[in-house]
Amino acid sequence: MGKTKYITSMGELSRKDNSLCFRKNNKNIYLPIENIHEIYCMNEVSINTKLLDYLSTKHIVIHFFNYYGNYSGTFYPKDQYKSGRLLIKEVECYNSMKRIVIAKKIVIAIAKNLDYVLYHYYKHGRKEVKKIIDWIRHEFYKQLEEIQDIQSLMLLEGTLWQMFYSSFQYILPEDFMMNKRVRRPPDNPMNALISFGNSLLYTKCISVIYQTHLNQTISYLHEPSEARFSLSLDLSETFKPVIVFKTIFDLVNNKKLKVNEHFEKKVNYCILNDKGRQIFIEAFEERLNRVFLNKKLKRKMTYQTAMKMDCYKLIKYLLEDKDFEFFSLKEGY
Repeated sequence: MGKTKYITSMGELSRKDNSLCFRKNNKNIYLPIENIHEIYCMNEVSINTKLLDYLSTKHIVIHFFNYYGNYSGTFYPKDQYKSGRLLIKEVECYNSMKRIVIAKKIVIAIAKNLDYVLYHYYKHGRKEVKKIIDWIRHEFYKQLEEIQDIQSLMLLEGTLWQMFYSSFQYILPEDFMMNKRVRRPPDNPMNALISFGNSLLYTKCISVIYQTHLNQTISYLHEPSEARFSLSLDLSETFKPVIVFKTIFDLVNNKKLKVNEHFEKKVNYCILNDKGRQIFIEAFEERLNRVFLNKKLKRKMTYQTAMKMDCYKLIKYLLEDKDFEFFSLKEGY
């Protein structure tokens, strides 16, 4: 996959010959178009249709975020990969018992990756998290076996995440504690980090799925929605533990992010400031490109490559009924 370009300053982005030009403070910064596959606009950036037309021909996706760090939307070029045969299979699967099969695979992958993250801290002396690991390894799977509908599965997934959040008191310093998960707007530093990280991962999944024949709007765990790319929500769930939360824990526990230096706190919301966002983005990209050994394939790959592989595994299942499992770092694939 190509490179990601983050634009964190206010300015104007335009086409200049066969490259991109970002103008800020009356100065031009030229961005070579080669190898760029997605652009993140993290501030107020002016664009025009000439630029969008050019980016469309290059199949470059642009993600827009607002002042609060929330995802606003995506410029999604015309689909370069279309498959009527796959689309029919996706719809058929959504309307059959195969949907619950795929949805369960997603939730199982979440559980395995949460288990992996928590066990790391258990090995390093945080023995209190054992009760949560035990719940995942026993009670979670016991409840999962009895579930036959999406609504009950979503409730179990919610419980799984709540159990994980309850481990924060044993993993994080006191000034990064949170009483409950609050999304819009986030009300404390930890909620701000989770919301920002989840938005980055969600948009990464949009870009990854764009490179495949899958339809962004047909999902299996989350309900399809007109207002979002729901398949990206499905795909991102399995990677949150090892990408978003491992990034957060590393930055917080190693004091790379500090409450009094990297956050902006108002009456009813809390967000990362510009410096904090830059630190998080750099750590997030570094983790995405981190290499692990895929035990099944017996070769090394990045997390970002694993995301694309999950798409191909899903396609194989839809078209050929080939059994698969979503990404699990615990099991090495």
